[in-house]
Amino acid sequence: MKEVNIYLNFPGTTEAAFNFYRSIFGGEFMGGIMRFRDFPPMEGMEDWPAMKEEELDLVGHVSLPITEHTTLMGTDMVSNMPGQLVSGNNFQITLETDSAEEAEVLFGKLSEGGRVVMPLSETFWAEQFGACVDPFGVHWQLNYTGSRVMPT
Repeated sequence: MKEVNIYLNFPGTTEAAFNFYRSIFGGEFMGGIMRFRDFPPMEGMEDWPAMKEEELDLVGHVSLPITEHTTLMGTDMVSNMPGQLVSGNNFQITLETDSAEEAEVLFGKLSEGGRVVMPLSETFWAEQFGACVDPFGVHWQLNYTGSRVMPT
């Protein structure tokens, strides 16, 4: 396996969410922000319902590298996509930081305007661990193990 990336779906707030993440992690969007109106016709999708005009300027795809081997990617869910978007706790993004200070800074920024689920604190497996939900409903865990070893 070369790498694992995280793909996030939003209800029309992808651009705001990714600008928020870029303000925290830095970097640039790979290839910019691609809008649905920029997508070329795709084979196998001829039978899909037409997209609403007001959805064409929503985000079709965006990628933000957050480490050398991890990229956050996302799209807006639009009316012609199968399934229904349900924001919830069905996944969490876990960041293993290089220091307790980095965990504190990232936790503070990610939880601002959101909700703290578990305050950043010492646990049996980590010098610092905390969980929060950002303002866009994405669940995050911040973990700095330090000299501790995760239980197996």
